[in-house]
Amino acid sequence: MSLWSNYVVADSLSEALAALSEDPGQSRPVAGGTDLLLEIQQGRRAAVHTLVDVSAIPELKKLEIRDDHLFVGAAVTVREITESPLVKEHALAVSEATGLIGGPQVRNTATLGGNVAHALPAADGMVALAAMGATAEIADAGGSRIAPILELFLGPGESTLERDRNILVGFRIPLRKPGQASAFSRIMRPQGVALPILNAAAWIERDDEVVRDARITVGPSGPVPVRASAIEELIVGSMVDDDLLRRVGEAIPTAFRFRSSAQRAGAAYRYELCGVLLEEVITTAWQRAEMVAVA
Repeated sequence: MSLWSNYVVADSLSEALAALSEDPGQSRPVAGGTDLLLEIQQGRRAAVHTLVDVSAIPELKKLEIRDDHLFVGAAVTVREITESPLVKEHALAVSEATGLIGGPQVRNTATLGGNVAHALPAADGMVALAAMGATAEIADAGGSRIAPILELFLGPGESTLERDRNILVGFRIPLRKPGQASAFSRIMRPQGVALPILNAAAWIERDDEVVRDARITVGPSGPVPVRASAIEELIVGSMVDDDLLRRVGEAIPTAFRFRSSAQRAGAAYRYELCGVLLEEVITTAWQRAEMVAVA
C-alpha cells in the first residue's frame, strides 16, 4: 500500500504553505512522522496524496529566548528539547516529559509539534506544555497567529489546526522567574502501549510559605486536555504539606472524570494513581520553587 503519492521537502514556511494549498483536503504537513506514518500504515488513518516535510524549515528548528519567553520550534526533536539547558532552566516539566517519549530512536526523530498536533489528551509533551502556560504560533497563507495551547483541541485525535492550511510553527513558554518551578511524572504499562495510563504536570509559584499561583494538568482526564482548575484553586494560598495533599486526594473524585480503557487501565485504578501522581508533581514543583527562590 502506498502511504502517499507526492512528497515535498519544503525549505521555507511560504513554500510549505503553497504545497499544502495545491492539494486541498489531500495534503498533510509532516516532520518526524513517528505517529502519522505509523497510523497510515496500520490503516487507522487514510493515506494522503501529498506529504509536505517541514522538518528542514529554519524557523521551525529554532530553540531560543525571545523577549519574555522561550521559543521552541515545532520541528525541534524531543531529544534536543530534553537535553536543552534552556528548557531545563525555564520549563523543566517539558524536558522531563519529552525525555519519556518513546525510546532513543523515536526521540531522535519525533517532534514536539507532532506530539501536540496529534491531539491526544494524554500526550506527554502536550500535558507539560499546558501546565507551563504555553501558547502556540500557527502560520497560514495570511500570516501567523498566537493561540493558547489548550485551544488547539477538539477531541481525541482531532485538532483545530486545518491540516491542509495551517502549519504549527512553535511554542512560546514564559520564562521562569524566582519562586517558580515545574515537574512532570507519569505511569506506564510495561509493554505494548505507547500512551501512559496517566500523566501529570504541575507549575507552581510560591510566595514565602504558600502557593501564590499554580497550573495543574492531568491526562487523559477527558476527550480534550484541560487544566485541573479545582485542584489549582485548592492549593493556591496554602502551604504544601501533608494536610494539603490529603485534601487534594479527597478532591480528586469530583475534580476529574476518568474512564476505563481496555488497553490501559480502569477508571478506579486511574483515580488511585491520580493521587500518587499529584502528590509527586505538586511536592516536587513546590520544593524546586523554594530552591530557585533561595538561589
